[in-house]
Amino acid sequence: MSLLDPKIWTGSVFSGGWKNSSGGDAAVVEPATGAELGRTGIADARDVAGATQQAATAQREWAETSFEQRAAVLRRAGQLFEEKAEEIQGWIIRESGSTPGKAGFETYVAAQECYEAATLPSQALGEILPTVKKRLSLARRRPAGVVGVIAPFNVPLILSIRSVAPALALGNSVVLKPDPRTAVCGGVVLARVFEEAGLPEGVLHMLPGGADAGEALVTDPLVRIISFTGSTAAGRKVGELAARHLKRAHLELGGNSALVILGDADLDLAVGAGTWGAYFHQGQVCMTTGRHLVHESVAQEYVARLAAKADSLTVGDPATTDVALGPIIDAAQRDKIHSLVTASVDAGARLVSGGTYEELFYRPTVLSGVTPQSPAYAQEVFGPVAPVMSFSSLDEAAKLAADSEYGLSLGILTRDVMKAMALSERIPSGIVHINDQTIDDEPVAPFGGVGASGTGARFGGATANIEAFTETQWVTMQGDIAGYPL
Repeated sequence: MSLLDPKIWTGSVFSGGWKNSSGGDAAVVEPATGAELGRTGIADARDVAGATQQAATAQREWAETSFEQRAAVLRRAGQLFEEKAEEIQGWIIRESGSTPGKAGFETYVAAQECYEAATLPSQALGEILPTVKKRLSLARRRPAGVVGVIAPFNVPLILSIRSVAPALALGNSVVLKPDPRTAVCGGVVLARVFEEAGLPEGVLHMLPGGADAGEALVTDPLVRIISFTGSTAAGRKVGELAARHLKRAHLELGGNSALVILGDADLDLAVGAGTWGAYFHQGQVCMTTGRHLVHESVAQEYVARLAAKADSLTVGDPATTDVALGPIIDAAQRDKIHSLVTASVDAGARLVSGGTYEELFYRPTVLSGVTPQSPAYAQEVFGPVAPVMSFSSLDEAAKLAADSEYGLSLGILTRDVMKAMALSERIPSGIVHINDQTIDDEPVAPFGGVGASGTGARFGGATANIEAFTETQWVTMQGDIAGYPL
């Protein structure tokens, strides 16, 4: 039997085993063709409540499991992502509209996330503290309990596993709510991998669902931490609900990242970087290069070369054709992209290439002559659109790049890396890449943004993951009971 045999999960959620959900089921749709690939269960608030009860009970025993056993489960999960990569990639391609290269990247990172998480159980989770009394005083990290993970459609496997793996490794149980549009590659895959890896029943739950299930997860009293990846608008609601219920929410939200190209940059390489940053996975990535800021001495040539590159890129069904870009996830997202492009052109921007679509296949687009008020420049497009604006000085470049509510990723291209470093210090951003584009992520590096992009670096690397998914407990010990004057 294959890892993802539909007989296992059709019409079901994963919560103490595979079972029917209270919320019914929904079609798994291939965006490139509109074909139904299967049906998954859809959870509602009743399913969430049942899952958190089971998760809270199972978590206590899981936390007491030896660090060696927990690490072994994570290592086996990593091996399964490698062994079953081809099958998993097929679902990522068809269900999320990814190209094979992007799907391969997801399975590679998923395995690495598990291997890195496997190192966490044996980390030194505490420190000895000074104390004015004659006693031992220490701070130690304890599992938080039940962790709720809400993950989006765009990079479904990575954006689920990067929270699920470290949370489990550190002794927590997890209730995962993947986006229903990518319920298989963002949810079923993880449930099946950890089921086969030997994770005890009840420690991981997988509940695809809508906003009602998400709200139930955030407000459930048994859930202590929420790890949310998604839009800024949705993240604000999650953060407000979590604060009202006195629980931590790690929010990785939207972006409108700038790529700053100085006049001395190698233009051929700059165009290549700008193309990748703008059009990778149809621009449906939070780190997408949404603003191309180019020195006026090379701006005209950059636009011409970028447009020529965009015109040469192939768009189509990545499951059947070797293409550079696949489909947009659904019609609502496509229409949002197109409305931002047309509104920008109506406001005076020049459409240099693209700006057209057939069904869900949107052509890579270049806009020049944009202003800070152009909708496709000012807002997160989440599509294959590259707005280009010129600048005349470093002061202007810094001002333009910093003039955004978002602060996720920043790229600066130049032959003078020290100049780039100084420039980066003037631009609020959770991530800075000098001589690279804006899309990059590694399991060993902390990831997160500032401002409307979220609540900071909460994923990746031992320090960030331990901080994210544990609670600090102060403990003192002394040989005799203390005496007091009262």
